[in-house]
Order: sequence, then C-alpha cells, then structure tokens
Amino acid sequence: MSADFPYELTVHAAHVIRERGILLDWVKRVLEEPERVEPDRDDPEIIHALGRVPEFGERVLRVIYRRQEPLQIVSAYFDRRWRNTL
Repeated sequence: MSADFPYELTVHAAHVIRERGILLDWVKRVLEEPERVEPDRDDPEIIHALGRVPEFGERVLRVIYRRQEPLQIVSAYFDRRWRNTL
C-alpha cells in the first residue's frame, strides 16, 4: 500500500482491476467521493460505492469493498445498469 493508494486489494480485486483496465486513481476517487453508496444484499460488512468516470465516457464504476481499516477492495467493474442514470 502506498500513500497515494491507501486501500488494500484482495487478489481477486487486483486481478480484475488490471484485467478490466481500471485505473487505481478511478477506484480511489469513487471511494472518496461516491455518487451513490449501497449496502451489499448478503453481507452487512460489504459496501458498494458508485461513481461516474469522466475520462471513460462517464461510465459508472462500481467499487465493492469491505469495511475495515484499511478498506479492503473486493472487486470493481463498470456497471452497465447505471449507464446514463447516475
């Protein structure tokens, strides 16, 4: 973890973020300034943060994380269901 990215990534999150071409700056921005926050349907310790990424055509990035210190990112993906609605 660096000062620029103070969050923990699971092995899965690191893999999918790299595979999907998601920049850590985008993940950090969504976590720090989400446009919408939702609880997970199954696990009360997991939160979903959503935010638009202007540099990627205003697509909505969903960052799923576990509440702990430091925050542990579980996954991230561009959520097509929120396109043009957030």
